[in-house]
Amino acid sequence: QVQLVESGGGLVQAGGSLRLSCAASGRTFNNYAMGWFRQTPGKEREFVAGFTWGGGITSYADSARGRFTISRDNAKNTVYLQMNNLKPEDTAVYYCAITDRVADNYWIRGRVAGNYDYWGQGTQVTVTS
Repeated sequence: QVQLVESGGGLVQAGGSLRLSCAASGRTFNNYAMGWFRQTPGKEREFVAGFTWGGGITSYADSARGRFTISRDNAKNTVYLQMNNLKPEDTAVYYCAITDRVADNYWIRGRVAGNYDYWGQGTQVTVTS
């Protein structure tokens, strides 16, 4: 079993920045993908950014590209999402997730929340106008 814990959310003004962290523990995978997703009331949980270890692929949603950066610290077993130039429409609960079954067709499958098996509790990001 894998445990994921997000942190770093908060309230910021438009144009500000936040860095989210996701600490992972428990079982390991030898071919995995991790991703950041976000969700607001009445909306489907949507993909924000992610990467594959085996394929060396990093991907971003169109809404995140150029503003958000996903990175990792292997020693700390932690994944980060640096969010710059935040907009009110970025307001959501942000979740990190991991799976080992999206390596094939990652550009499609890696963006689908239902393909991820382990999730954190989420961290709230609120951006005021």
